[in-house]
Amino acid sequence: MSTFRVNEQCNGCLACVQNCPASALDYVDDGNKRKLLHNMALCARCGNCWRICPQKAVEFQSLLKGPWEEVATMELVRCVLCGEPLYTVDFSKDLSSRIDQNLEPLCPSHRKAHPFAVWKKFSPLTPEKETQG
Repeated sequence: MSTFRVNEQCNGCLACVQNCPASALDYVDDGNKRKLLHNMALCARCGNCWRICPQKAVEFQSLLKGPWEEVATMELVRCVLCGEPLYTVDFSKDLSSRIDQNLEPLCPSHRKAHPFAVWKKFSPLTPEKETQG
């Protein structure tokens, strides 16, 4: 579905084609027909075609209101405590393999709540020494 639109006012003067800085507009004369062509991949959405058209045939607003298209769907990893989405399963696997360690799926809020658990692992005082002292 093309998002570039030209209405019935177009008379085929080619002002838009000749003034497109991105060369996103072209035409083909085929038998008794002239076909106006647009390449969205080249289009800079500069609006020059819209400004230059003497017939007001280019409907530029359609270029600015394109629909969102789904391009991929991935499974999410969520915080084990609150369920907040964190990252995708594939991202988790890639990162875990790079750091050679499994990630604990905690959101930033819950990760902040657990920093002392890490320090306990490195503390010179073990629970036995704490109770004796």
